[in-house]
Amino acid sequence: MQPQLPIDVDANTGVWTTDALPMLYVPRHFFTNNHTAVEEALGRETYAEILYKAGYKSAYHWCAKEAEKHGMSGMAVFEHYLKRLSQRGWGLFTIVEADPATAHARIELRHSSFVLAQPGKHGKLCYMFAGWFAGAMDWVNDTAGAGAHAPRAQSREVQCAAEGHAHCVFEVSPITS
Repeated sequence: MQPQLPIDVDANTGVWTTDALPMLYVPRHFFTNNHTAVEEALGRETYAEILYKAGYKSAYHWCAKEAEKHGMSGMAVFEHYLKRLSQRGWGLFTIVEADPATAHARIELRHSSFVLAQPGKHGKLCYMFAGWFAGAMDWVNDTAGAGAHAPRAQSREVQCAAEGHAHCVFEVSPITS
């Protein structure tokens, strides 16, 4: 994968954009130190819930903007999303299987930024990504005309490299009552 992204810097404002979206580029250690500080202050469960909702909303928004920018639709947008996440240093994401009509997907993550930035720490460290995949899946279904017929998605980290596995795994599944 070529990790080259189109980065534009506005000479008048200093704002960086990629694919017409304003971006903030920060060192991995800076982000991870802030992430773990908030996790410690709020508690993991509370923080994970906040991140899930925010990540879901952000992924949905990102998919809409990128689809418009690049003239893409459906799972091509989801795949593009994972490509861009991979190019931005979060890790290398791969869709192993996906069936939007049933709100199912399995995503593998290799070289997670959270695992790499916290050597020796054990557990499920990559939970921040879960809401992203549910938001992207719901965007795919909402824009495919499935509307109320498609199940809403949820996502969770089921395996983390920080638990001794070769890679992390996320599962997207339909929300059941």
